[in-house]
Amino acid sequence: MSMRPVPGKWSKKEILGHLIDSACNNHSRFVRAQFEEPPFRVVQYNQEEWVSNQRYNDMPSEQLFNLWSYYNKHIARVVSYIYKNKLDTPVILPSGERVTFYWLIENYLNHLELHLKQLLG
Repeated sequence: MSMRPVPGKWSKKEILGHLIDSACNNHSRFVRAQFEEPPFRVVQYNQEEWVSNQRYNDMPSEQLFNLWSYYNKHIARVVSYIYKNKLDTPVILPSGERVTFYWLIENYLNHLELHLKQLLG
């Protein structure tokens, strides 16, 4: 789990850590997009620095998996309580592209699925 396939690529633990970071950032977005003045602006975070600084390779695998699992269960709960009328809230991505709150949620799930396929091979 800690072995990097090639220098400069993340190990499986680091990929899982990246998914935790993504959960953290998207959790904040999902909550804030419901009450901040529209359009909601997504602030980008430095994924490489987040993974590097948190040293996910040094964490026990079980702890890492549990953190990821519980965080996503919480996000699922948060998303389940979003009012339908909020899903059309305009969102501006760091690139300047305009999307909807619904798209932001869907994009999180697509991103999650992409990396889970990497982890599971």
